[in-house]
Amino acid sequence: MVSLDKLVDYCNQLLDAGRFRDYAPNGLQVQGRDRVARLVTGVTASRALIEQAVALEADAILVHHGYFWKGEDRCVVGLKRDRLALLLEHGISLIAYHLPLDAHPQLGNNAVLARELELAVDGPLNAEGIGLHGRLDAPVDAALFAERLRRVLLHTPLHIPGGPESIQRIGWCTGAAQDYIEQAVALGLDAFVSGEVSERTTHMAREAGIHYYAAGHHATERGGVRALGAHLAAHFGLEHRFVDVPNPV
Repeated sequence: MVSLDKLVDYCNQLLDAGRFRDYAPNGLQVQGRDRVARLVTGVTASRALIEQAVALEADAILVHHGYFWKGEDRCVVGLKRDRLALLLEHGISLIAYHLPLDAHPQLGNNAVLARELELAVDGPLNAEGIGLHGRLDAPVDAALFAERLRRVLLHTPLHIPGGPESIQRIGWCTGAAQDYIEQAVALGLDAFVSGEVSERTTHMAREAGIHYYAAGHHATERGGVRALGAHLAAHFGLEHRFVDVPNPV
């Protein structure tokens, strides 16, 4: 068991949360009980995740996608009101980390994805340090790499062929990072992996001669929050459960 303040302070320092200009607040978003013994982690703070946390008698929920995004309606009505009411009724804290959880070199979404896909990291994809680029041990057929993504992430990727049949040098950035394909092209990579895809991405991949894989926003971002939860459980002696709420996107 650990105090809520100590848990959040530790996460803020571990993830260097203060250095990011993000689209939502990082850290404690909804205050619940003062002490945390049971921690639930998940990708998004949906009502389904909260309901499962209630059933598991969790003291806190830690997610990658929390609340209070820039540009959203600030009024506490409708679905937002219902989600907040459920958290407050059961005294469950909500803790969220967005870009800090993408960028962490060991526990971040991109670092975990590299380990899962057996990619050696060569360096950051961009100046922000959010994505990464690296290489496979040996060249593989581009279609076989799509199958590797499906097997590892349990999600069938959209593969847009745009380069040579075999690939080795790959860039990746989880979630809605499709426009980072431009940095991958500038680095002369064979392929780029993100979570989502836009209509324009197809044309960019074909014209630039690079393979593109849209491997699922949810699927590519399960790893970081699950790894962070496991780390916190070991560090503080917490009970931890990762709850995967299925999402086809």
